[in-house]
Amino acid sequence: MTVTAATELTERESALLAGVPTGLLIDGHWRPAASGKTFDVEDPSTGKVLLTLADAGAADGAAALDAAVAAQDAWAATAPRERAEILRRAFDMVMARADDFALLMTLEMGKPLAESLGEVKYGAEFLRWFSEEAVRSFGRYSGNPEGTAQILVQKKPVGPCLLITPWNFPLAMATRKIAPAIAAGCTMVLKPANLTPLTSQLFAQVLLDAGLPAGVLNVIATSTAGAVTGPLIQDPRLRKLSFTGSTPVGRRLLADASNTVLRTSMELGGNAPFLVFDDADLDAAVDGAMAAKMRNMGEACTAANRFLVHDSVAEEFAAKFAAKMGAAAVGRGTAPETKVGPLIDAKSRDKVHSLVTDAVADGARAVVGGAPVAGAGYFYQPTVLQGVEPGARILSEEIFGPVAPIVTFKNEDEAVALANDTEYGLVAYVFTKDYARGLRMANRIETGMMGLNAGVISNAAAPFGGVKQSGLGREGSLEGIEEYQYTQYIGFPNPHTA
Repeated sequence: MTVTAATELTERESALLAGVPTGLLIDGHWRPAASGKTFDVEDPSTGKVLLTLADAGAADGAAALDAAVAAQDAWAATAPRERAEILRRAFDMVMARADDFALLMTLEMGKPLAESLGEVKYGAEFLRWFSEEAVRSFGRYSGNPEGTAQILVQKKPVGPCLLITPWNFPLAMATRKIAPAIAAGCTMVLKPANLTPLTSQLFAQVLLDAGLPAGVLNVIATSTAGAVTGPLIQDPRLRKLSFTGSTPVGRRLLADASNTVLRTSMELGGNAPFLVFDDADLDAAVDGAMAAKMRNMGEACTAANRFLVHDSVAEEFAAKFAAKMGAAAVGRGTAPETKVGPLIDAKSRDKVHSLVTDAVADGARAVVGGAPVAGAGYFYQPTVLQGVEPGARILSEEIFGPVAPIVTFKNEDEAVALANDTEYGLVAYVFTKDYARGLRMANRIETGMMGLNAGVISNAAAPFGGVKQSGLGREGSLEGIEEYQYTQYIGFPNPHTA
């Protein structure tokens, strides 16, 4: 399998890139790094440079936090309706430029344009959702049980936040954090991933155009994340850290955050099991498997990582799944026929291939795929592995690529044991026609989310998050705004008694 990738940017791509801010956003102004340093952002389908951005250092991080702290009191006092209107205008503006945002994501991250458009709609929905939640953040008022005092409870913004987003969903991971922070009345410092910062840069400008006051959102792209975010996490003025990324990095950030008892939200790694029972609709299961595995080329924490299939249907499922995987066109995301784009960089592609070669060396068989794609860019063949033994490395590590290892089971108890044999617990997928069994799986599988006969379940109205080492807290839904608020209780004598 080979891929023919474009070697030069089109006129439209060049024009779009020319409109992306390349500086650091601090106190409402785009400016160069204090050191004058820059870093390059590459197209993963070609390895060529797309843009060169200002490279933030520790001094820039401090300036960004200074701006957020200075803006906090006024922003917290801003009427909820005004905050809501800014979010709603931003939603309208993002949707009006959906094609631009989709193309920019495809250029810097690699996913096919159709998927990028899907992310624009999904990511923008957080802006609309939290514009509605901003005016519905209620406290309560009641008497105490003794009748001697009144209890007043109100929700208040936690204060300046540090938001650290990953490279795989450049728009949605930003909006999922920024929107509830805005709704709650918090100011922010956003540190986007250095592999895909361009979408965040453009989105930040949209927020400014929508009327977000200076200093409420500050954006500091950097190639040296630890050197910039480390001092911020130790600064007592910072009151919230929200991170999406790997569990090892999340553990280190939690340890650092403990020094100032910093409030944290952690959306960490996943090792999602995809269970196919003997009574499942296999065609629906294969469609669900394609959606759960191949979204973002498998580069998602919610991606199905382990396919646990009843031994009576394993051969048929594998054959049908492999046929669909093998038919998926691989190429640059801008090509209309492309279904599978490149992986994000050479390191990621090499890791995926090492997992595959280890599994094959231990006795697994590649039904389809099993190797990198020749030529420019960081492409990997869609792969299905059969005969993977429990305990294989590929079953314990997050693959983050278009590879599906299949393991068989004989009964429900064995399926549950295999599904729970991981330190992670973000999401699971279960395919069965027996809904009683499906609900049993929801009770028995250790997971924060579950798709029952569905391969994609993310939605702005649903609480996103995991258990065990997949993280802390929830994003989206009613719970999402609460991550950026604290509860204050005020007690006073009962005014209705003498």
